[in-house]
Amino acid sequence: MSHSRRIDGLWVGYWVGDNKNPSAALDRVETALGLIKLYDPVRYRHLVRDLERIWVTLLPASRAQFRRALKMCVLDERYVLAETTQPEQIASTIVHEATHARLIGCGIGYQPEMRARVEAACFRRQRVFAARLPNGDQAREEAERRLTGYPSEFWTDASFDDRHEQGMVDGLRYLGASERLIRAALRLHALLRSSGNLVKRPNRRLRK
Repeated sequence: MSHSRRIDGLWVGYWVGDNKNPSAALDRVETALGLIKLYDPVRYRHLVRDLERIWVTLLPASRAQFRRALKMCVLDERYVLAETTQPEQIASTIVHEATHARLIGCGIGYQPEMRARVEAACFRRQRVFAARLPNGDQAREEAERRLTGYPSEFWTDASFDDRHEQGMVDGLRYLGASERLIRAALRLHALLRSSGNLVKRPNRRLRK
């Protein structure tokens, strides 16, 4: 159901409704990939081996995720399409998620006790990459803030679930859902969470 194109072997897609133009999102991702390819070709070669797909869609509680089963970097459409988001930031975010892919490929997991160290490694990689860009100051400063800006409890399962709940509300409002539907979704979310059946997503990411 996604509009897509191939870029150096990567499948790049955008899941959209009938009233949206997919070209804007796909063009922005292609521009970001072009920046990685031009200014960090070694990183780019690793990226196209470590990832198979980049998908732009609506994420409930993060600007990006790496989904291991599909070797896929997922980007939130609000982040990709925002006028305030520079191509350099999108490129830096893709580098971050590709670093997760590379670490997992090396056998490094994402257990709660390891998350802070894993995320720090990914933020450092973002910072190094952004320093190579002529207009990378904003992306570099953002990576530096995130490298030191989170307490250890930020990476716990409970914190992930709290952000997922709020992100779900924000996403439903973005889609134009009624407050009645949002309240029903929150009740269902609370029921699943209290019963212990809420599916954990260990590769979730924060949204700015």
